[in-house]
Amino acid sequence: MSLSQSLHGLQGLQGKRVFVTGHTGFKGSWLLLLLKGLGCHVTGYALEPPTSPSLFAAARLREFLEIDHEADIRDAQRLAAAVRQAEPDLVIHLAAQALVGVSHRRPLDTFSTNVVGTAALLDAVRHCGTPCGVIVATSDKCYEPHADGQPHAESDPLGGHDPYSASKGAAELVSAAYRRSFFPPDRLDKHGVQLATVRAGNVIGGGDWAEDRIITDIVRHLAAGEPVPLRNPAAIRPWQHVLEPLAGYLTLAARMLEKPAAQWCTGWNFGPTDDADITVQQLTELFIAAWGAGSWKDLHDPRAPIETPLLRLAVNKATAGLAWRPQFTAREAIARTAVWYRGFAADPHSARALCASDIGLHAAASAAPGRHAMGTNA
Repeated sequence: MSLSQSLHGLQGLQGKRVFVTGHTGFKGSWLLLLLKGLGCHVTGYALEPPTSPSLFAAARLREFLEIDHEADIRDAQRLAAAVRQAEPDLVIHLAAQALVGVSHRRPLDTFSTNVVGTAALLDAVRHCGTPCGVIVATSDKCYEPHADGQPHAESDPLGGHDPYSASKGAAELVSAAYRRSFFPPDRLDKHGVQLATVRAGNVIGGGDWAEDRIITDIVRHLAAGEPVPLRNPAAIRPWQHVLEPLAGYLTLAARMLEKPAAQWCTGWNFGPTDDADITVQQLTELFIAAWGAGSWKDLHDPRAPIETPLLRLAVNKATAGLAWRPQFTAREAIARTAVWYRGFAADPHSARALCASDIGLHAAASAAPGRHAMGTNA
């Protein structure tokens, strides 16, 4: 069973023209696999893969593309030409500078990519003149942090205490400004553009080799037989498998294309639905258990840049409004990720098959009667 067969209404995306930015990245590569399964005609627009190895190269995903533009999202003229050429039914914007650590070292690059790049994409859609659904991915870090650790709802104030978080909050503001000014939901019959933002973060899964990512660090040190260094072991994050938010994005996209309506044109959270608090330390210990051997050490530095110690998302809106919910428990997501990297280490040519295995398991979970993965203890 394919993922498209197991999710309500996703068949409405079959055969559609989809323009994806950031398709060479981690989430973008998994998205290409899902879109391929739906028979979509995909145009990609991104820089070359940001890491070596990369899932995009290892899984040979370039062959899934109708057109592959290797270009900067801030190149407004080239981006606009690419969007016009694609005449998309759906635009999914993933291109971003996505690393908190890098944002401290290169704040101007982070703001220009995440804020100006988002504006350039939306302006390209504005000038294209083609009715379409537009999904802009920002981050769970786009919110002003809660002091009490309560889950963030979509209506919470935007903010951020570091350049990355602030850039994502600003990308939300840019999207809202374009929606109000050029794509007002109450005038869909005039312009035909449905613009939504999606907020998720701390996704895990096979094929992520980005710097400063916890899974990347874990895999590198375990493979070398070294203790895994943790710089913030007490940080709590809404860990989820990469297939969860991507399934949410596509479910939202299917609703847009099947029944255009103002209700889709807003912000949406995608995260775990239970109340499990999974710290970086717990994630590492669960990964080590699935890997089969290893240890970790505490390298917390009180002088390091401040990160939000507790971060949760409320997903009631997505579960009620889209009939979406996660399928893997935190333990399952961590175990699947460990199995993926073990498999890739044994056979670097198996990346696509390993992804297909996870997609199949995710589909089977969603099809199981009465299944509510996140209802178990994670």
